[in-house]
Amino acid sequence: MTHPLSVAVAGLGTVGGGVLKLLRDNADVITARAGRPIAVTAVSARDRTRDRGVSLSGLRWYEDPVALAADPAVDVVVELIGGSDGPARALVQAALAAGKPVVTANKAMLAVHGAALAAAAEERGVPLAFEAAVAGGIPVIKALREGLAGNRIGRIAGILNGTCNYILTQMRERGREFAEVLGDAQKLGYAEADPSFDIDGIDAAHKLAILAALAFGRPVAFDAVHVEGIRSVSALDIAFAGELGYRIKLLGIARQADGGIAARVHPCMVPQSAPIARVDGVFNAVVAEGDFVGRVMLEGRGAGAGPTASAVVADLVDIARNRFTPVWGAASAELSNAPSVPMSAHVGAYYLRLMVVDRPGVIADVTAVLRDLGISLESMLQRGRSPGEAVPVVLVTHETQESAMREALTRIAALNAVLEAPTLIRIEPE
Repeated sequence: MTHPLSVAVAGLGTVGGGVLKLLRDNADVITARAGRPIAVTAVSARDRTRDRGVSLSGLRWYEDPVALAADPAVDVVVELIGGSDGPARALVQAALAAGKPVVTANKAMLAVHGAALAAAAEERGVPLAFEAAVAGGIPVIKALREGLAGNRIGRIAGILNGTCNYILTQMRERGREFAEVLGDAQKLGYAEADPSFDIDGIDAAHKLAILAALAFGRPVAFDAVHVEGIRSVSALDIAFAGELGYRIKLLGIARQADGGIAARVHPCMVPQSAPIARVDGVFNAVVAEGDFVGRVMLEGRGAGAGPTASAVVADLVDIARNRFTPVWGAASAELSNAPSVPMSAHVGAYYLRLMVVDRPGVIADVTAVLRDLGISLESMLQRGRSPGEAVPVVLVTHETQESAMREALTRIAALNAVLEAPTLIRIEPE
C-alpha cells in the first residue's frame, strides 16, 4: 500500500476534534479519494487532560505547537489554533520554512499576513491550503481558484458570518431588538462571550479580503476593506425594510471598479426576491459573477466542527494527490497591483431613517439638505401623526455618491428637529 500521509494537528478545539473524527469515521472513502491513507500522527493543544470526544492514544503530543514543524515523521501541518499572530503564525512560518505543506482555517492570519505567507510557500514550493478559512464547509476557495479559473470575476458578494445572519434573521422573524437576540445567540453558542469580531464585521472582513485576493488576483489587502457591523440595526429598520420589499443582511462585497478594487462589509438592504435574501439563520452564502459563467451562488453551513473539518480534509486529499495551485491563484509575479478604491467613491441607493419632532417644516428642512447636495428621493415613509412627539421618517434615495450622502448625514444630524443620529443602510441591487 502507498505510504500514508502523516498529519500533525495543532489546536484540538471544536474543529480539531472534528478533523480527527472525520478522518477516522470516513477513512475508507478518504483513502480511496486521496490514493493513500491520511493519518493524524501528532497533535498539540493547551490542555492534555481535556476530554475531546476522540481518542488521542498513540499520537505524539507536543506542548509547543511550533515543534510539530520539526518532527521528521510529519508530512503536513494543520494549523487550527487561530489568531492572526502568536503560536499560529509562528507554526505556519516554521512549517513552510521546513518545506512542509500547511493546511489552515485561520482567516485572520491570512487576511493580515497572507502576502508574506504566500511568498514563503512559493519560495519553498509547498502548498498553503485554506479552504476552511472562508465559509466553513462551502468549497468557495476551490470554486474561485479552480472552478472559475477561466473567468474574469467582476464581483463577489456574500453572507460571510453566521452569527450576524442568525441575529438579523431572529430580529426579523420575532420582531426583537438586537441586544435581546445577541444574548440568546450567546446562550445557544452561536455567538462568543465577546462577540465583537462577529457583530462589528471584522470576521466577515477577514474573509472578504481573502475572497477578493482570489477573485481579482491581487495580494490580500485587509486594511483596504471598509467595515461596519450590525450593532446599530434596529427592529424598526428591519420592519421598514420589509414594508419596502427588502431584507437586511450583513454582506461582504468586492468588485472591479473604475480605478481599482472596491471592498466593503456593512449591513445592506437586498430585495426579498434575491436568492441571497432567503439565506437565513447560521447559513453562509457566496455569489460570484464571472464574465463567461455568469452568476454562481454557493450556500451552506459556514462554521461548526463538521463543515469546517470537511474543508480541512478536502485540502489534505489534494495534498495527498500532490494537487496544488499558488496561494492566490497565480504566481506572485503575475498578481495585479490594482489600487484599492475608497468607500467615499461608492455609488448606490440609500435607506435613511430619522427620528424627528413631528411639527411643520421638518421634512422641508431635510429635503433641502438633500437637494443642496444633489441627492434625489425615490420614496418617503411616515406613519401617523403625533404633534410635538418623536416620529420616524424613512427616506429612500436614488443612486448617489457616498461622499455626498455622508455630508448630508452630518447636516441633517445638526437640525434641531432631528432627535438622534440618523440611521443609514445601503441598498444593494439583486
